Amino acid sequence: MNYRHHFHAGNFADVMKHVLLVRLVSAMQRKDKGFLYLDTHAGRGSYDLGDASRGDTLERAPEWPDGVGRLWNHMPELEITRDYLKIVRDYDAERGNTEATPRFYPGSPQIVGRMMREQDRMLLSERQTDECDELDIAMGRQPRCSVQARDGFGSLRATLPPPEKRALVLIDPPFESPDEFKAIAKALKDGLRRLPRGVFAIWYPITQRARVNGFFREIQGVDLPPTVAVELTIAGEDVEIKMRGCGLLIVNPPWQFEEEVASDLNELKERLAQAPGGSSHFDWLVPEQ
Repeated sequence: MNYRHHFHAGNFADVMKHVLLVRLVSAMQRKDKGFLYLDTHAGRGSYDLGDASRGDTLERAPEWPDGVGRLWNHMPELEITRDYLKIVRDYDAERGNTEATPRFYPGSPQIVGRMMREQDRMLLSERQTDECDELDIAMGRQPRCSVQARDGFGSLRATLPPPEKRALVLIDPPFESPDEFKAIAKALKDGLRRLPRGVFAIWYPITQRARVNGFFREIQGVDLPPTVAVELTIAGEDVEIKMRGCGLLIVNPPWQFEEEVASDLNELKERLAQAPGGSSHFDWLVPEQ
């Protein structure tokens, strides 16, 4: 695969994913008992937004100005969004940026790593060798963190159930393979068999509604516990934007997650909309009992 996330780092999809990830980690930490954070496609963990305008061969418009750039000089109303933005700002400053605009953006491993307690643990998988080498460097000082150069779906089979008996699993593949959704459904089924009460968060792009609905039908073939799809779109269906939205499918969402996330989505919808017709949705595929 030739995927390089730094071209997309800090865009609206990253903002949405990372705000909800902060929400999920905070919910896991309501209990004193530690948990495992497993990232199946961790990437390099750290991104220089200056690279976002340099493609493999051609200059390209960076995506972060319509993502984290829209929050940078804004004070969010909600505490969880403020917490996310503080992590990003602190990381940017620690990397040496003194400009008024963001330069360095933390990936999911860095964001979660800054929230870890002594009793929590991280396992990060990345199968692209060069990306994994960068990830290992980026996470070198993080305690209780393991980096593995391996297929992330395989790490589910190798790791679950963890000794902690609690886990938050982020599945965020590059979606370059036409069979990506099938691979996710298979991995999810495998993961739930090993840890039925684990929290699984699966990021997906919204490019064609039919493809997403096909994914939902695919995973409903799995014997799912409570499962919800949280979606944010930045434009209506008639707007010519390649990726007009994204979603996070959450299996075994934390208690009261719907009420908390509804406010997050409303704030993000207002700040990140790029054209009329943007929306947010919280849809139960399998309702809570």
